[in-house]
Amino acid sequence: MQRKLLFLPLLCIAFLQAQAQSTLSVDYIMRDPVWMGTFPSNASWSDDSQTIYFRYNQDKDPADSLYKLGLSSKGEFSKVSWKEMKANERDGQEFNTDRSLRVYQMDKKLMLENMSSRTSEMLIEWPENFNNPKFMANEQEIAFTSKGNIYIWNRANKSVRKATNISTESKPKDKSKGDDKVEWLESENLELLAVVRERKENAKMRKDYREAFNQSEKEEFVYYTEGKSPGSLQLSPDGKFASFSIFTSASNKNTKVPDYVDASGYTVDLNTRSKVGNAPTKVEIGIYDLQRDTVYFLNAADLPGIKDLPDYVTDYPDKTWEEKDRDVMFSGLYFSPDGKSAIVNIGSADNKDRWIASVDLQTGKLTTLDRQRDEAWISGPGIGRSFYAGTLGWLPDNKHIYFQSEESGYSHLYLLDVTTGKKKALTSGEYEVFDPFLSKDKKSWYLTTSEVDPGERHFYKMPVLGGKMDKLTTMTGNNEVSLSPDEKKLAIIYSYSNVPAELYIQDNKVGAKAEKLTSGQSDEFKAYNWRDPQLVRFTAEDGAQVPARLYKPDPAKSNGAAVVFVHGAGYLQNVHKWWSSYFREYMFHNLLTDLGYTVLDIDYRGSAGYGRDWRTGIYRHMGGKDLSDQVDGVNFLVANHGVDPKRVGLYGGSYGGFITLMALFNAPDTFKSGAALRSVTDWAHYNHGYTANILNTPEEDPIAYRRSSPIYFAEGLKGNLLMAHGMVDVNVHFQDVVRLSQRFIELGKDNWEMAIYPVEDHGFVEPSSWTDEYKRILKLFNETLIED
Repeated sequence: MQRKLLFLPLLCIAFLQAQAQSTLSVDYIMRDPVWMGTFPSNASWSDDSQTIYFRYNQDKDPADSLYKLGLSSKGEFSKVSWKEMKANERDGQEFNTDRSLRVYQMDKKLMLENMSSRTSEMLIEWPENFNNPKFMANEQEIAFTSKGNIYIWNRANKSVRKATNISTESKPKDKSKGDDKVEWLESENLELLAVVRERKENAKMRKDYREAFNQSEKEEFVYYTEGKSPGSLQLSPDGKFASFSIFTSASNKNTKVPDYVDASGYTVDLNTRSKVGNAPTKVEIGIYDLQRDTVYFLNAADLPGIKDLPDYVTDYPDKTWEEKDRDVMFSGLYFSPDGKSAIVNIGSADNKDRWIASVDLQTGKLTTLDRQRDEAWISGPGIGRSFYAGTLGWLPDNKHIYFQSEESGYSHLYLLDVTTGKKKALTSGEYEVFDPFLSKDKKSWYLTTSEVDPGERHFYKMPVLGGKMDKLTTMTGNNEVSLSPDEKKLAIIYSYSNVPAELYIQDNKVGAKAEKLTSGQSDEFKAYNWRDPQLVRFTAEDGAQVPARLYKPDPAKSNGAAVVFVHGAGYLQNVHKWWSSYFREYMFHNLLTDLGYTVLDIDYRGSAGYGRDWRTGIYRHMGGKDLSDQVDGVNFLVANHGVDPKRVGLYGGSYGGFITLMALFNAPDTFKSGAALRSVTDWAHYNHGYTANILNTPEEDPIAYRRSSPIYFAEGLKGNLLMAHGMVDVNVHFQDVVRLSQRFIELGKDNWEMAIYPVEDHGFVEPSSWTDEYKRILKLFNETLIED
């Protein structure tokens, strides 16, 4: 009797599995995405605000093309011809203050366009290539850069002058300082030979006469860079100062990735990135005083906290830490509109500090206006670090600067009065601000925020000095807005969880209704009822509320098994109400749910969209809270959604592959099976820019690397592991899984397999590769989580 009772659950599972079918298949959903339809992106406007441009592919071309839709065209759009694109191109364009004029370059011609009459005139045809044309504060002069120097065109007298005199050559040696041996020989020779002595004396007399005659002529100033090439050359709006950057790259060893299927038939080594622990690139900012003919460089030595050591040094009591100025990176000078003041963004090379400082243009002295310190690492939407200045600039009053900061725990927009040092938060709350910009009249801000919900993005307007934010978009999901130049219309790329992007247009008014302009879904795609995943939160072991997407099967078809998906990139958001960049995985989750699986997609610690504490929750321990969040997600499914704790698998790519490995090695009683795709196995072998922020460097913080790298925990593998990796992956190198495979062999593990893809980089391209990979993933789950 007992044997019959034990057999009944297995019969039920077999029955349910037989009933659980799907109209989807891996072959079907992993085809070239063109089968889904065509979806718009990158909306922009014509200068007269009468035409919307966007990327599209209505004709199923090999790639998206530029399309246009006129506001008077009754919804009909057409592909933009190459000729029309060239006619509308404005390379290096720059507007004057009221946007009535535009300067741009066309070939080697400097052009000026009247925006009301839409007519252009050539100002000058320059003999060399040039770039970066800019109106100066008086708007009668236009500066541009050519061959490493700045030139100024005067519109009134139609003349051009050279503003800077920078040479990449070495400074000529001072001829007055001669060689002692040569001078002795010359002296002896002149004493012996009278005619030679007389000729030299006559020559000196002539030279002295010429110099006396020309003594009123000032010797031309030249700044020699000694072979270094200056970059980011710019002139202050008042024409009194110029600034430039000198980049000195460190010599770091790069790794090689063999390409075994090169068209030549030979194995070709791809020269790729170096590994974490790079020496930083040195960046110097020079100020060229055009009135005093002198150059001086910014010096970070007086920045507050420049010698501060990170907190983690206390974990190494036996090591002596040298107290010294940390390396910093400048991201360029920002001149005030009148050119009389300047600020600079500075990031420490260890990325734990960001300073915004005012610059004394007469001396180069820095005065700190704002310091952002994070014992983890500086980041977040719009926040400058290293070479990237983020959201940073001046208001037209030449008094206030604006920037974003995570001071409150979320990235918000701030104003700072440079004359008083007083700082004001323009936005606040448990949400983040994205891509703020000033209106045409400089009296308002336009900005996107997540104020409504972390899973939504809406567009707002706000007074320039702060105040009530007017919400302009209303559609639930993601509203990616392009504002027309006349600021009367919004072009919106909008999508929802189960609805891919479409183009909409809306009046720039609160409460205005958006009108749909495109319908890109194919009939084939629309034939399936794509799920709108439920957004849930579950409680983590430390009390945090973890957001997730939940896909629930029909109770009559549920097989009791669950699959947890781990998104890649670490700092990325996938629990939201818009069409996911992981659209293939989204379709795969619909297939799994049809087959009776419960699927959970978690925005684990380290994910974007939830503020500073969530972002830095993985500092010095990847595979810590980000892994425990996956485990807690499984506990949530078991407790609330009828999942069998012995039938849980997980999968993910890149960072998701890394978590999959850590889960199978360190939580083997929670996860029975996993598919680790293009996964990092040892963080000491990944790149510097990403890894050093989170784990510092292996030389200085080996504890962080040892507890964060799956290769050190391989002996913990109990369940079933599939690894899949592209062999020409120049991001996470194939070497990662090769080294881990050798560890498995040495440990005697036999419950793993590896699928290799000879033609694939980090992001797969070929539909055949996607299909093969996901067939293997589905087979793994079906055989280990369902079949017993």
